[in-house]
Amino acid sequence: MRKLLFPIIIITSASILIIRIFYLQILNHSYKLKAENNSIKIQYVIPERGNIFDRYGKILVTNQLSYDIMVIPGEIKNIDTLELCKLLKINKGEFSKQIAKARSYSTRLPSLFLAQLDRSKFSAFQEKIRNFPGFYFQKRMLRKYTVNYGANIFGYTTQVNQELLKENSYYKSGDLIGKQGVEESYEDLLRGIKGIKYFQKDKFNRKIGSYQNGNYDTLAVKGTDMNLSIDAELQSYGEQLMVHKRGAIVAIEPQTGEILALITAPSYDPGLLTGSSRSKNYTKLYYDSISKPLYNRALLAEYPPGSPFKILTGLIGLQEGVINENTSFICRHGFSYGRGSFMKCHGEGPHQLRNGIYNSCNTYFGNTYMLSINRYSTPSKGVDSWANYLKSFGLGNYMGYDLPTGRKGKIPTSQTYNKIYPNRKWKSTTIISNSIGQGEVLMTPIQLTSMMAAVANRGYYYTPHIVRKIAGQKIPSRFTTKHITAIEKKYFNAVIDGLSDVYNFGTARGLNVPGIEICGKTGTAENFARVNGKRVQLTDHSIFAAFAPKNNPKIAIAVLIENGGAGRTIAGPIASLMIEKYLKRKISLTDLEIKVLNTSLESQYNPSLELKNKIHPKNKVSL
Repeated sequence: MRKLLFPIIIITSASILIIRIFYLQILNHSYKLKAENNSIKIQYVIPERGNIFDRYGKILVTNQLSYDIMVIPGEIKNIDTLELCKLLKINKGEFSKQIAKARSYSTRLPSLFLAQLDRSKFSAFQEKIRNFPGFYFQKRMLRKYTVNYGANIFGYTTQVNQELLKENSYYKSGDLIGKQGVEESYEDLLRGIKGIKYFQKDKFNRKIGSYQNGNYDTLAVKGTDMNLSIDAELQSYGEQLMVHKRGAIVAIEPQTGEILALITAPSYDPGLLTGSSRSKNYTKLYYDSISKPLYNRALLAEYPPGSPFKILTGLIGLQEGVINENTSFICRHGFSYGRGSFMKCHGEGPHQLRNGIYNSCNTYFGNTYMLSINRYSTPSKGVDSWANYLKSFGLGNYMGYDLPTGRKGKIPTSQTYNKIYPNRKWKSTTIISNSIGQGEVLMTPIQLTSMMAAVANRGYYYTPHIVRKIAGQKIPSRFTTKHITAIEKKYFNAVIDGLSDVYNFGTARGLNVPGIEICGKTGTAENFARVNGKRVQLTDHSIFAAFAPKNNPKIAIAVLIENGGAGRTIAGPIASLMIEKYLKRKISLTDLEIKVLNTSLESQYNPSLELKNKIHPKNKVSL
């Protein structure tokens, strides 16, 4: 056996080497192409990006043909620089800058020289391209927006930077990549797969034909088409309602988590960030520090949720057993707590859960919150239990939606207050503002909407998502997974009855939509600014959260208008109009619509006017 071992090892090793050589030389052509690289020119074929449609099939984003001028610095020989600059309408300085940039990338590989030529420049260059060795044109598909809204949803495409070129071998100089919105989230699907063409070169470095009859060429694969969950008509209408206002509107289909509208204001026309003027327009938008059109308030802005948070205070109280729907507290226009502290409201007389909701009674929910915290042996245990209920609604964390930006909001815990009060001398009355959605509680508009969707569903929600259908594949399973809250289903009906009465008897009466039973809650969020080192309170933010219809709900919505005042003044009307638009596809509340469209809050956003006219007292009414 030992005599055979050595020959077996030699035969086995030789066989492996022969197989490997056969694979490299016969089957695998990549090494052959690399070896012949000096006589082969590689040209990439850029595929069309996938089209984007709304939930009903309306096309929102497609493509248009454009041309880029590419350059291979090592192939530039004896060209008339001035003639080239004249053809492309650039100066000598721009020429030198682009060549230097290309050389720093590679002298042998193609780099982008001039992007997105219009037809006149391209035609002039094409006629005389033979006079400029080292330069060639490449077809490219640019984004074309069929609508002038939804910029915060779509995002945009831009050239890859040097850092990404080093990190990701797929991208080459001059390639476009999705940034922000759906374009970034689904870049790997939308971009498609590049094709490759190999050309033979002669000894003068001229292209003389296809290499090996195109046997090694690959076809470009178009990017994947997708349908967003957005209702284009509703999105457009919401953006119209938000003209001359700042804030956000988010609408979700409760039974699926599909985002029906995602509006941030001010916004911009997505067409500004495509074509040859893209860079100039982006610079203007980026440096607009007043309006902040690139800032997605629907996902990034964190606000105290105000009175809509009382919904959760009531549900936690019911689950903890410290109240039932008949529990009564006497209100005398506010809630007295601590040492002479007083929290104003409009309530008077006895309040139970139902009229506590529709009258937005601070006394009722202040007492409920105190009982929920004090039920435990220590305030720390009480507030942590309270926080866990809220986290089961997805609050205090990233929502996990399919857009690339967002904030966590804030749900305070015992750790929060142990840091604020190092001596740990805090109790339920110290943090009573939490009961009405003030204090340390912060939520983004999309979190507030998702919360309302969970209430509408009587205790469950789906992760909000913007893509409804992807051609040839399923949407990620995380968007079809049901999340159950820590509140039992049986406790929701009493709260929902109160939310319905907000429109019948409460703070939103007069905002009803004929034929639709809406459940909602008005609210405000305190608004402070630091001026000359002092903290000054300005006009409150207007908030409204709702869902409809009451039974079998089809839409949940949250509206937040910065400096809008009470919830019923501007956020409430916008919510009613959006709900009617979605469910009826038309508007009957025409007077209300005209009022909202004609309302401008621009004067509120002028700091000097705001400070002069809108200084509020410390104690405020929360609706």
